[in-house]
Amino acid sequence: MLHVETRHAVHPDQARTMDTAALRRHFLAEGLFQDGRLRLVYTHYDRFVLGGAVPAGGHLTLDHVAETGTPGFLDRRELGIVNLGGPGTVTAMGDSWAMTRGDVLYLGMGAGPVGFAGEGRFYLASAPAHRTCRTRLIRPAEANRVELGSAEAANRRAIMQFIHPLVMESCQLVLGYTVLEPGSVWNTMPPHTHDRRMEAYLYWDMAPGDRVLHLMGPPDETRHLFVANEEAALSPPWSIHAGAGTGRYGFVWAMAGDNIDFTDMDMVAPGDLR
Repeated sequence: MLHVETRHAVHPDQARTMDTAALRRHFLAEGLFQDGRLRLVYTHYDRFVLGGAVPAGGHLTLDHVAETGTPGFLDRRELGIVNLGGPGTVTAMGDSWAMTRGDVLYLGMGAGPVGFAGEGRFYLASAPAHRTCRTRLIRPAEANRVELGSAEAANRRAIMQFIHPLVMESCQLVLGYTVLEPGSVWNTMPPHTHDRRMEAYLYWDMAPGDRVLHLMGPPDETRHLFVANEEAALSPPWSIHAGAGTGRYGFVWAMAGDNIDFTDMDMVAPGDLR
């Protein structure tokens, strides 16, 4: 069963006027992972699409999505898939890939219908593409690992880069996930914006009662969202994106826009936040 929700782009002046309910309605994606369902959020930020597929032992197929205006979803798109759950299988182009928790699969433009089976909980991130890049399954050991932060600042973390120029080729999609060490709670500090790209954060590996305080908004007038497990925050190009959790968590980050330069960031000093 397919369900698609559309999110329109928001100007920062409009965001300044929003109450909590409006902020959550525009910038938080909830209920992405439901048994036996394929749920997508089509955004007007660089036409980025995110979603979840939970076959729950059955089978789901991603094919025609009316919002893209193409016969098949991947006719003019590329797709990153992250397995957040148990063993599962993804099929496309007559091939099959067995995925365990933490694996990432990249499918290039023109891959055709995509099938999901098994006990996986598949997070989907897709961006428009202009050419076909090679399909690749990437295990965590094959990712580019970057260690950042310190225990003193409570932000010791490992950035795992999967769909990234140092690992593989893509059109505009860049994707990976960040894992925090025990005792660290802060991510992406100091914060930054990147006016040339949007980003989405999918928080996962959280206990049911825990939450992440996700900071967003222009640096001089920030806002926040309280985010639960397997919920995603949309980050417009004008918004910072940082946060702290009440317990263990990780997050999948995915970006699309003008370039694939991971370091293309406009840093913001903590003392300049308001």
